Amino acid sequence: MDRLRRIRGLRPSGRFRPSGRFRGWGGVSAMVAACVLTGTLALLPLSSVADGEDYAPERISTAVPAAADDCEPQRSRVEPSSEDGDAIKAIKARKVPRLIVGIDQSSYRWGYRNPLSKELEGFDIDLAHAVAEEILGDRNAITFRAITTGERVAALEDGTVDLVVRTMSINCERMKEVAFSTAYFATGLQLLAPIGSDITGYDDSLKKKRVCSAQGSTAYNKLQADPQGTASDNLTVPNQLDCLVRLQLGDADAILTDNSLAAGLMAQDPAIERVGEQFQMEYYGVAAKLTNTDLTARVNQALEKYREGGANSPWMVSYRKWLAEGLPGLTGPPKAYYKAG
Repeated sequence: MDRLRRIRGLRPSGRFRPSGRFRGWGGVSAMVAACVLTGTLALLPLSSVADGEDYAPERISTAVPAAADDCEPQRSRVEPSSEDGDAIKAIKARKVPRLIVGIDQSSYRWGYRNPLSKELEGFDIDLAHAVAEEILGDRNAITFRAITTGERVAALEDGTVDLVVRTMSINCERMKEVAFSTAYFATGLQLLAPIGSDITGYDDSLKKKRVCSAQGSTAYNKLQADPQGTASDNLTVPNQLDCLVRLQLGDADAILTDNSLAAGLMAQDPAIERVGEQFQMEYYGVAAKLTNTDLTARVNQALEKYREGGANSPWMVSYRKWLAEGLPGLTGPPKAYYKAG
């Protein structure tokens, strides 16, 4: 209950002690209202957009089996399938068959609760509905459970959710813990700072600066491994939206997050901007429990259909609706790569 209370709607997690002066939309009180506004900033596209090869909607397989310790984050180890395995059968055997999906409800344009309609909306939400339709024949046969960034793996392992569709980057460490689908979005890490800040990028301009990141995120891991001389009191929060509040309150000097999520934060607060170059290329995948490979196969089958149709594919329709304004220039999803193993 405490967790649900903490992440309901677009409110930040935890309790904050105001310090410094409020920035942007006037701080916390105006932030929720800002989330329903359309951003008007001309945001930079992802650096990989220039390489059209990365976004051609085609499927590529390799016949070479992967070793147990082999790691290629862009490749799913499960080929798409429409067969019902044990995990799928268990979902269908529920008293009321529903797919249970862990999502974010505080990432504007990805997974957020619209404060006017009270509905969950965004790019990840659209994808989750498409997977439910593939598995159960009903896009609304779905139960959403809001989880924090750091709860994603545990929620799969303990059966709280069947899948996580929550801007979850595929990497080698996580591939040991969960089963990922093929990549459905490409991104990279990006710094955000107030306009006029002397921070120039992920470099020595961060010396003694307080940088905020979400617990369990790739941004958090990067700060731990390569702090760039940042302050010892770097802030760690449950969700990246909380970092925006910390920045507005003056408790942080910068935010490290995904470029794709940074676009949503900038739309919420035009007093911040991306600084420096995007770095550490990453791919989002749908995650399932490591042993539920039949469920991952079915998700990959759903993604095959989601990519089909070129400019009119469900992926492109959702992209234009939610992301194109802040992340312009994409012509399609990442390729689907598979590797047996």
